[in-house]
Amino acid sequence: MECDVPVQQIHIKPEMTISSLIGAMERAGAYNGGALSRAVQIAGTMFKEEGVTRFFGLAGAMVPAGMGGIVSDLMEAGYIDVLVSTGANLTHDVIEAIGCHHFRGTDRCNDIELRHDEINRIYDVYLPNESFVEFEGFMQEVLSKIPDKSVISISDLLAHIGSNLKSGILATAARKKIPIFCPAIQDSMIGLQFWLYRQTHGIVVDAFGDMDRLMDICFSAEKAGAFLVGGGVPKNYILQSMLMTSMGFSYAVQLTGDRPDLGGLSGATLDEARSWGKVDEDAKTVTVYGDATITFPLIMAAVMGR
Repeated sequence: MECDVPVQQIHIKPEMTISSLIGAMERAGAYNGGALSRAVQIAGTMFKEEGVTRFFGLAGAMVPAGMGGIVSDLMEAGYIDVLVSTGANLTHDVIEAIGCHHFRGTDRCNDIELRHDEINRIYDVYLPNESFVEFEGFMQEVLSKIPDKSVISISDLLAHIGSNLKSGILATAARKKIPIFCPAIQDSMIGLQFWLYRQTHGIVVDAFGDMDRLMDICFSAEKAGAFLVGGGVPKNYILQSMLMTSMGFSYAVQLTGDRPDLGGLSGATLDEARSWGKVDEDAKTVTVYGDATITFPLIMAAVMGR
């Protein structure tokens, strides 16, 4: 083993920018501060290099925590070619886009009282039931614009919803023609609203309808990169997509707070993904452990600053 790169002490200055702070963390290079600085380098390369198809995975309750705006901005700037999300994040994106809000609350509360006050809690974020009333009205109206007896894919359904919104992730994706895949859309309020509408209408959503489109993207990619916020279905859907091709991902950044030793995908290391061929042997990868509401904005602010 060699000891040839010293840890440099960080000195904080009043005029420091985020980029200069990340640079200081890079020169220290230790623990998750060092991993975060490497995530900035890898994401920056992935965003800037021509010929890279950039996949973005969005899991966890990120939109309720205010992170959805960053995703929209990345799509607007051309840094996301494919988005894979949980249905919950897209539900909350619609709620914000129709003029409802998530509210700052507290985790030190009486949840039975919140239930009686018709307030739903996501850790320290509150969402009143009235938002879901507005959401239902919007969804039922939007679904009514799809011709009866239609058979559509999940991504086409999401593009249709986005085309009826003026802001947010779905709206930006629809305008920029960026595909959004949501393989577990049934596991969301969007899924429940579709089920409700289908009781009296004949629209069919083809659960496998997106696979051809996804595989076409994978086979046509010169190189592929993945930025994964959280794990779950979006992470696996993205990583497994390259298995049918002759290559894996050349770049991968993962933000997670989960442990690898419990066997769950959300905590699985990107090195483990190499054993499956999902990530190339010589791929540039990093996992940053911590709260994504801290690490995600810092990484993207530093990338944009550079």
